[in-house]
Amino acid sequence: MSQQTAEPEATPLRKAGTGSPADGASSGRRWWILAMIGLAQLMVVLDATIVNIALPSAQADLGFSDGNRTWIVTAYSLAFGSLLLLGGRIADLFGRKPAFLVGIGGFAVASAIAGAAPNFEVLVTGRALQGLFGALLAPAALSLLTTTFTDGKERAKAFGIFGAIAGSGAAVGLLLGGVLTEYLNWRWTLYVNLFIAVVALVGGWMLLQNTERERGAKLDIPGTVLVTAGLFGIVYGFSNAESHDWSSPLSWGFLAAGGVLLAVFAWWQTKAAHPLLPLRVLLDRDRGASFVAMLVASAGMFGVFLFLTYYLQLTLGFSAIQTGLAFLPMVATLMLSATLSTTFILSFVGPKIVVPVGMALAAAGMFWLTALGLDSSYAADVLPPLLIAGLGIGLIMAPAMSLATSGVATEDAGVAGASVNTMQQIGGSIGTPLLNTLAASAATSYLVGRDPTNKLVQAQASMESYTTSFLWSAVFFVVGGVIAVLLYRPGVPAAADPDAAPAVHM
Repeated sequence: MSQQTAEPEATPLRKAGTGSPADGASSGRRWWILAMIGLAQLMVVLDATIVNIALPSAQADLGFSDGNRTWIVTAYSLAFGSLLLLGGRIADLFGRKPAFLVGIGGFAVASAIAGAAPNFEVLVTGRALQGLFGALLAPAALSLLTTTFTDGKERAKAFGIFGAIAGSGAAVGLLLGGVLTEYLNWRWTLYVNLFIAVVALVGGWMLLQNTERERGAKLDIPGTVLVTAGLFGIVYGFSNAESHDWSSPLSWGFLAAGGVLLAVFAWWQTKAAHPLLPLRVLLDRDRGASFVAMLVASAGMFGVFLFLTYYLQLTLGFSAIQTGLAFLPMVATLMLSATLSTTFILSFVGPKIVVPVGMALAAAGMFWLTALGLDSSYAADVLPPLLIAGLGIGLIMAPAMSLATSGVATEDAGVAGASVNTMQQIGGSIGTPLLNTLAASAATSYLVGRDPTNKLVQAQASMESYTTSFLWSAVFFVVGGVIAVLLYRPGVPAAADPDAAPAVHM
């Protein structure tokens, strides 16, 4: 990486045919745009978990097998993860407002199809369509945030709020999924998107302004094919390993093919006249460090949301609603630290301290959870580490999201936002099967030489699987902390200075 020598200012996004910034003259208008973008992001993020709690009810209603159940989740993650970079580039080339509105409208239609599904096949199709339109919507939303908030202080506050939404969306999905499933039925975990989408669609139509298309730019078709197929291979390989085995050809075969395709894609981006992912987006040290931080944190977070959900429901006997409520204190501390980190802390000590401290706090919270047992209580044994983990994740997510898109040229804002979402999605796709495999191995090892029909033995085997997943989640965060210390530049980045203009470091 080269030093901070050239710092050309990123051109403000402008209205088509005018010279005024696209963020509008009114500061109040910008905050309404943030509220609308935040709603859209919440819809995309919570849909990764809101359906999980409803799966048993959907399975009983539609009569599909346990083996097919995983496809309800995988269909969404496959389409979403593999098409994100394409969605981001489409937003850059053809306009962020139309990309946002089409993404919102398509997501709503797909949610209606899945919610009304008369059989398994239609439900999976609807979930895949949700992922497709989500891949257009998510990067458009983040790039709109990047180009709307160019003032340093306002940008810090906006990204603090946006980072809190992104970090807490999975927990909100668990709570909302529990409420809707218990008091209505599983279909409402999908229908709820219609209400969110209508508000965001009307707000986007009224508040967002059309922007100029990038003149003469073309879509990188070979790059699109390579990266879409490569990301599909990676996501599918890890998803297959979760439901089958790492030795399965469908697991290591797709992972190997995905890795090769992504390597070829990286080479092609150095040759393409109009690259899908310009390497200038990746070559800044702070931006690269932020992408890695998002990847590692997303992988580690699943230790909280997935296995702690199992523990609360299966060991402590919590209902779906009680489980969702149990995560709310963590969401509160996450939102607090996310907002403070970008509006205050980052401008004083810089990401080389903030993000590693967040990783350390998250690791400490996860390690504390390894002490849980069959007779533990929520207030004394679960709540304290949850609060600490929430503080840590907030210190990671908001600064990483802000720095990953800071200083990006306007024409690259969409693909930069897509890269952030891709890291988050791939991190989750990696973390889930890895932690599931490690947890299952721990439970199997505990049962060796013991009576597997004994309920107490079964319960303790489950505890072994939970605590193992918490331990490895802690390891993920420790590794992320070390990488953050090594990669982030020392000092306060230019983007964290309220009076500094956005800059691109090459």
